[in-house]
Amino acid sequence: MTEPTVLETSPARTVRRYETSPRTLWWDRFMNRFITLGGIAVITAVLGIFVFILWQVLPLFRSARVERLNVRQAPVGLHRVLGLDEHGRVAFLLDARGRLHFVDLVTEQPAQTYALLTEGETSITSWRYHPGSQELIFGTADGQVGRVELRFLSSEGPANRPALPRWTVQSLPEVGRRGQPVLAVDYGDSGTDKLLAVLQQVEDRQELRGALLTQTRGLLGAGQVRVAATFDLSHQITGRVHRILVDRSAESLVAATESGVIYYFVREGSSLRLRQVFRPFEDRPQAEIVLIEYLLGDATLVLSNPEGWIRLFSLYRPEGSAERRFGWIRSMPPLERAPRFYAASQRNKAFVVGGADQVRLCYGTTEAVRWEGRLGEDLQLGAMNQKYDRLAFLSADGRLHLMRLEDPHPEASWRAFFGRIWYEGADRPRYEWQSTGGSDAFEPKLSMVPLIVGTLKGTFYALLFAVPVALLGAVYVSQFAPPGFRNVAKPVMEVMASLPSVVLGFLGALWLAPRIETRIPSLLLTFLLVPLAALTTGWIWSRLPVRWRTWLPFGWEFVALVPVLVLAAWAGWVFGPVLERWVFVVRDSATGLEVADFRLWWPWFTGADFQQRNSVVVGFMMGFAVIPIIFTLAEDAMSNVPGTLRSASLALGASRWQTALYVVIPTAAAGIFSALMVGLGRAVGETMIVVMATGNTPILSFNPFSGMRTLSANLAVELPEAPHHSTLYRALFLGALLLFVFTFLINTVAEVLRQRLRDRFKTV
Repeated sequence: MTEPTVLETSPARTVRRYETSPRTLWWDRFMNRFITLGGIAVITAVLGIFVFILWQVLPLFRSARVERLNVRQAPVGLHRVLGLDEHGRVAFLLDARGRLHFVDLVTEQPAQTYALLTEGETSITSWRYHPGSQELIFGTADGQVGRVELRFLSSEGPANRPALPRWTVQSLPEVGRRGQPVLAVDYGDSGTDKLLAVLQQVEDRQELRGALLTQTRGLLGAGQVRVAATFDLSHQITGRVHRILVDRSAESLVAATESGVIYYFVREGSSLRLRQVFRPFEDRPQAEIVLIEYLLGDATLVLSNPEGWIRLFSLYRPEGSAERRFGWIRSMPPLERAPRFYAASQRNKAFVVGGADQVRLCYGTTEAVRWEGRLGEDLQLGAMNQKYDRLAFLSADGRLHLMRLEDPHPEASWRAFFGRIWYEGADRPRYEWQSTGGSDAFEPKLSMVPLIVGTLKGTFYALLFAVPVALLGAVYVSQFAPPGFRNVAKPVMEVMASLPSVVLGFLGALWLAPRIETRIPSLLLTFLLVPLAALTTGWIWSRLPVRWRTWLPFGWEFVALVPVLVLAAWAGWVFGPVLERWVFVVRDSATGLEVADFRLWWPWFTGADFQQRNSVVVGFMMGFAVIPIIFTLAEDAMSNVPGTLRSASLALGASRWQTALYVVIPTAAAGIFSALMVGLGRAVGETMIVVMATGNTPILSFNPFSGMRTLSANLAVELPEAPHHSTLYRALFLGALLLFVFTFLINTVAEVLRQRLRDRFKTV
């Protein structure tokens, strides 16, 4: 008998057998470092995006910067008007003797002086300068009125060489009394309409006269200006007038008295009618008016009293009135003293005001002080060029100070983006986004609040529709449906997630919106009947005998429920018009008949409008985009709950619903919450559906039947047309920053809550 052979293995060979190969260890170390490096790269990329967006936004909140460029000695004389050419290279002054002085601010060339009037014949007693049209209106001691049109022609040579001044003098028709001095004068010319106003002292009383002028035009050019109609407004004014204004469109005349009362006349056809009389400083001890000027657009008056208080009165239509009137809408911080000079920007709503040695650059819309400084000299006059990059000030000793102005984003401020602003023409302060307009007088409105509310509004309606459907579907598929059904339903839902947003937006705008526009009552009735039918069917099913319920295999109970739900949806859709005829009835104001129409009833009942493309449409279409995401993640979380927990619950006598509600859902709470947060992020960042299915109107409204615009949709619509580095361009980046911060905060809070839920319901 042979003995069995025993194979002996040395200890060294056994140890080597279980050792990890150097190649495996190398790859393990490499992948650890590679994954770590990848994570750092992702974090760096996210931070880089954040820093880039922030870098584009920060210039919006910088104040204006002013730097002294040059100081020149102005010609000797008592100067009345100071102005600048478009580029700020030439300053011109008008003195009381009717002489124009052109001062080169770039080189040391001597000033050029030209006489508007014959030497010694008369003198200038009133003046008005319009920087937008570069024209001077003046009145003389003998009752004449003239108009000086200034032009600055570019000359050949270096870029910093000053422009060549050109000027022409035009005598306007005599409106007042000949030989009497003109105390105040103004002129408006819209091209087709011209309005001239003259204030004169006649013996012991004042006369304020207005005139409508006409000018014929032929093949050889413009003809002579003639008087079409004249008006004597003196008898309508109480007190002594010391300042008059005519708007550039020649539509109105404003007269201010020494007692602080303003009279507002409006042209109606060939006459001037007194529309409004008001006191802008009635609540102040010193109610006199020392400054009254127009802001750009001639719809807002800038007024100041001897105390230095500055108030802005703008034209708007008060509630219940069809006529525009001046109303106090904004105030600026008061100056230390009464202002001596004022200069308005011709590009925006900014203006320079000051007196003594104090100078302030203000922005009228936001009531912001963009810059304030002291030049250390007694300042008499101030001017601003049309490009909004140069300032000039004339001191009492004749020194002319040229300043460089750098203020690329005067419209931007915290209040402009997040505060309620009373814009020109509006009847109350509002949150409003309107980046473009149809005229040069348009004022950009860049409030982020309507966009933030639109983002939250679209997200709310999308989740309102998607969350119940997705979560209930996930509960059924993971806990009640047979395995074969789950293998079909889940892939179908995942395929739904691949539907392009533009297709959903197209269907929402052109197919869904027109169909539900007239069937809102049917929609409401369907939403009411379908859940009631499901609950009623479930209650009846639970009380049927067991032998009847066993007719359907386990997990196929929905076969009995589907016909009931279809019948309930059909009944809601069919009987919706019946509900509309019973409940949503309104009386037609035109015919006096009662009309059953939800589209008319909703504005009558709530005061809100009804639009075809609204939040309800967005809720449906964006909900279809969100449902697959929430369903898939929530179903995975509930399916991954250990089967031992379900088995233990059922073994202890709990029903399938009790097991799902009290065991499975709490255990999978962290995963379900993550699914909801991912769906929320998908809804917040959605763009094309919102652009196409809402009308894309940036209005602040919580009305479910009105349109909206979200932050992401605003970026898609506005950014391609925004000028590079403009205020609009950077404001859009501010919207991107808000969206970035919003999603970051949501994800951070979601992760913290998810960890807490996971720790609370974790299984041992």
